[in-house]
Amino acid sequence: MRIVLLGPPGAGKGTQAKLICETYNIPHISTGDLFRENMSKDTPLGKKAKDYMAKGLLVPDELVVDMVADRLTQADVAAAGRGFLLDGFPRTVVQAEALEKISAKNDLELDFAVNLEVPLDVLVERISGRRICPTCAATYHVKYNQPKDEGVCDLDGASLYQRDDDKVETVQKRIEVYQEQTEPLIAFYKEKKKIVDINGLQNMDDVFDDIKRVLDGANKI
Repeated sequence: MRIVLLGPPGAGKGTQAKLICETYNIPHISTGDLFRENMSKDTPLGKKAKDYMAKGLLVPDELVVDMVADRLTQADVAAAGRGFLLDGFPRTVVQAEALEKISAKNDLELDFAVNLEVPLDVLVERISGRRICPTCAATYHVKYNQPKDEGVCDLDGASLYQRDDDKVETVQKRIEVYQEQTEPLIAFYKEKKKIVDINGLQNMDDVFDDIKRVLDGANKI
């Protein structure tokens, strides 16, 4: 099963990616994780990526494509035809076209582009309300998942904080960038009959049930 996961910031891609990969035993390839690893090691790529991400901008294509191409040649992708789930790539049509070339070269044709649909006005509230524990990385929300004591992690008592890229101004910029550069991917994959639209406003279990019905149906063909 080879999947691209699409959706705007705050649509719940991280949660669904984890559920899909655990259920179908496929590697979760997240460009966000790869960039964070580079940033933590302070590599040249990490330094460049950090500048863009802190401003809510997309990392340029040339910094992403080679990294993903290398990741798709690793053993866990090829093992027993396991496939992969790409989360955060492609973000632009240019990247999608590059992925097609990579896939053709490695016999890794994409099965689905799963698109989580959430109204954009809902996204700002979802993202800007997030609060993170600096110690254990537990995630809370000022409205939907409040800690027992305001501003304090339930698990270790650390003071919660708001990430810079979760602030309202940055969230709005991220959504604008998504609309301009990433939404065209939906049309790109629709034309190739790969797109699967999923209602992302449901609770996470219902969202996954809808995704699973599609993927299980494909496995029976």
